[in-house]
Amino acid sequence: MTTIGFIGSGNIGGTVARLAVAAGYDVVLSNSRGPETLADLVASLGPAARAATSTEAAEAGDIVVVTIPLGHIDWVPASALAGKVVIDTCNYYPQRDGRIDELEAGSITTSGLVQRHLADARIVKAFNNIYFEHLGSLQRPAGASDRTTLMIAGDDASAKQAVSAFIDAIGYDVLDTGSLADSWRFQRDQPAYAGAYAQDGDFSKPIQATREHLETLLAKGDPNLH
Repeated sequence: MTTIGFIGSGNIGGTVARLAVAAGYDVVLSNSRGPETLADLVASLGPAARAATSTEAAEAGDIVVVTIPLGHIDWVPASALAGKVVIDTCNYYPQRDGRIDELEAGSITTSGLVQRHLADARIVKAFNNIYFEHLGSLQRPAGASDRTTLMIAGDDASAKQAVSAFIDAIGYDVLDTGSLADSWRFQRDQPAYAGAYAQDGDFSKPIQATREHLETLLAKGDPNLH
């Protein structure tokens, strides 16, 4: 059975973990505060879940989800993720992460920054642009007429295939938007950011996002927005 490791187990991490367990995956959860602080989440997920340190979660995962504040990316154990498929959900909020001049200048994408730190990992950007409550409610079986599409980006074709298969298994179609260099198109403040899954920007009204809807929003992206 494929195991999904989690470095970070907050709203997005916990939601992806719940979807993964429902789809039949084992999950290994970690956070910055220690495994004992994850007891309630692990209990709610059942016997397919366990808590561990971040290094242990990295080593255990066939796919590892890194879902932490971008300003703390240096805390992620790079050596433990060498060769691994890593899903990067990180976003840049300068008021939280501190100012990062390269991101302000647009000379690198957030996922490019993650890839630079995790130089030997195979990074795929996903889950960064959907509100966790929407992620936990819009999943549908394969072939459903109202299935929602999620976006990914990455430089490694086989890693993107692995992540696409995982996303399909937890209830979503996948739109491959291109490389990590192109992934700015669904970073914070872009039209294809979290509002893509909300009706007229109202987060109390989640909507099915089709491939066509997302492609339209991606085409409106502005590289000068940060």
